[in-house]
Amino acid sequence: MSTDTPGIDPLQALRAPRDPACDVFLTGPVFLDIIFTGLDSAPVRGTESWARGMGSSPGGVANMATALARLGLRTSLAAAFGDDHYGEYCWDALEQGEGIDLSMSHTVPGWHSPVTVSMAYEGERTMVSHGHEAPAPTGTSTGALASTGTPASTGAGVPAATSAPAPAFPHCPPRARAAIASLAPGRSEPWVATAARNGAMVFADVGWDETGRWELDALPDLAHCEAFLPNAEEAMRYTRTDCPRAAAHALAERVPLAVVTLGAEGAYAVDGRTGAAAAVPAIEVEALDPTGAGDVFVAGFVTGTLADWPLADRLAFAGLTAALSVQEFGGSLSAPGWAEVAAWWQLIRTCASQDPAALERYAFLDDLLPTTARAWPLRRAVPTIGFRQ
Repeated sequence: MSTDTPGIDPLQALRAPRDPACDVFLTGPVFLDIIFTGLDSAPVRGTESWARGMGSSPGGVANMATALARLGLRTSLAAAFGDDHYGEYCWDALEQGEGIDLSMSHTVPGWHSPVTVSMAYEGERTMVSHGHEAPAPTGTSTGALASTGTPASTGAGVPAATSAPAPAFPHCPPRARAAIASLAPGRSEPWVATAARNGAMVFADVGWDETGRWELDALPDLAHCEAFLPNAEEAMRYTRTDCPRAAAHALAERVPLAVVTLGAEGAYAVDGRTGAAAAVPAIEVEALDPTGAGDVFVAGFVTGTLADWPLADRLAFAGLTAALSVQEFGGSLSAPGWAEVAAWWQLIRTCASQDPAALERYAFLDDLLPTTARAWPLRRAVPTIGFRQ
């Protein structure tokens, strides 16, 4: 994480004494990601490929949690961590390195951390993953909450064994301004309805429907969502339309906010309450590794929504943060903070070839960013297992 990130709180003007302590709650599996970059082509069977770059970082749901925290949102993550070195590293990187609240998380004795190896080449990526589903916390656990409500520390960033009850999650998520869910056909997560009843705005993405049915009615938790953010292919399949914009309008009949990501063409959103729509083109960048870009986009959109920005500004900011992320390798490693946003904005305004109308799209950043920023590009600290500072 950049140590020079300005202390920007995008919700500062909106905070009140009785607001939830948590801005965003999310849950899911945390992987150890090992990323290889600088490959000239995809690995070929029977040959050895050498990568010019390599790094490691927490992955999976940690990508989005890190992106939210780096944008100044108070983020709470509920996840299982293995009690191996990988789990220790991921816990420490998220709690100590990123300031993410892990009081709802727990460690699982004897369970090894899931691992993903990601190979980036030609603007794409190939991944190989391994892991087993973590058992749910019961009665007592070596990640149980200490009596103070925070994990007791072993010094390595992983909670020590205690006799306190395990967290009540997933049935009792913390009170939060927002929650992020990943929908799957035929599956309902009780915590989503609970979070919505407690006042959280629920933002949801969705994965590929392996059943091939693509039925919105098969996503029961969609009824609790404030915003739904599928990609263009998913949106068109779910709505039986042949145009991403038509798909967004159809989805806006089911959720208050429908956001369809269009890849290199940007994003399109419809406010189902007002009928207002917004389209923002993508920012052209040289992509190093697209891992986690979708998670960063969601984090940027959540930030803008909680800050009550206009819809087009939310889309533009989400697209900008995603574009900045693909220029670095790794999911959570690449998530930009305000320092990266400020440095980009300072640089882009000095480029004579920039279209003034395109620059105007991001003029809202002037009211958010410090007047001075470090020169671009910034050098970000890269956490790697085995190194000590």
